[in-house]
Amino acid sequence: MLASECLSVVIAVPFAGRIDDLAWIESLLQERAESLEKRWESLERAASREDCFFEKASATLERLKTFCREGDENLDICMFLQLYAQTVLDITYFEENTLVDGNFPEDSSLEQVTDIINILSEPENLIKLLKDREEHANLTLELLECLYWRRGALLYMYCHTIRHNEQKIDKSSDILSKFLKEGISYLLTMLNVKCPVKLEGGVSFQDLNTATLLSQGVFSDTHLLAMMYAGEMCYWILKHCEGKETPQCNVSDAETSKDKGDSFQKDTLDFQDIGEKMLLKYVSVCEGPLKGQGWSTENAIEILDFLKKIGN
Repeated sequence: MLASECLSVVIAVPFAGRIDDLAWIESLLQERAESLEKRWESLERAASREDCFFEKASATLERLKTFCREGDENLDICMFLQLYAQTVLDITYFEENTLVDGNFPEDSSLEQVTDIINILSEPENLIKLLKDREEHANLTLELLECLYWRRGALLYMYCHTIRHNEQKIDKSSDILSKFLKEGISYLLTMLNVKCPVKLEGGVSFQDLNTATLLSQGVFSDTHLLAMMYAGEMCYWILKHCEGKETPQCNVSDAETSKDKGDSFQKDTLDFQDIGEKMLLKYVSVCEGPLKGQGWSTENAIEILDFLKKIGN
């Protein structure tokens, strides 16, 4: 899965300039792998060896270490990036579960959430550094989606904890506003990674409901949750942060780079408009192709009523 959608790149060394590039790339990748290993060592000391998330993260890190040891002179950059990103995802997932189990401890959760968000951004940061020297430095679409989803979902959970405590809202209003904006941006980007399937004459589906879902860009339960989370976060920022600052935020380059026709493809986000569109699509899917499959629309409909009122 990790390498199935990515070209395998073996670095050759035909001239001196390429030798310099190779040395720089090897040093950079080794540095990132060692940084992850040190991070994991600090977590290992307090971890339970019976934790399934611990075991998975430990196994993925071991695969990355083995890959680095066996690389020798032929360095498959693309495979390294897939393994590196998967290791980041597994290690931070273990950390996130510890945070959630502790209900985001007030004395340390802000620092931990910020740190996890930064680490989840590292695979993309690494690719940006490599792009000038290695054009095939990419991640699979599934890994990209997961990296955006995990950042958006973590910020959703953290903000969900803050908003249920009036004292925390007053004390952390700036943080709440910042994290809500960033979380919405990550979720919208995640929903924008893959193009919806166009239902044209040459494409046939045995299941009409599946065809409808794919045509709306709903490729998994996670995509549907991302719509609900994004809509809910738009509601939170309008309810808790309105009047303190303009309820808009910048859209990342990754979001604006693809023309998918959605109204949020512009320089700023209108939270009332985006929230309404996300939740209308969520309700449409839950009451249409997924009707009777356990998806609740009650909260989404209540939020839509609120959004429509402030839009009038």
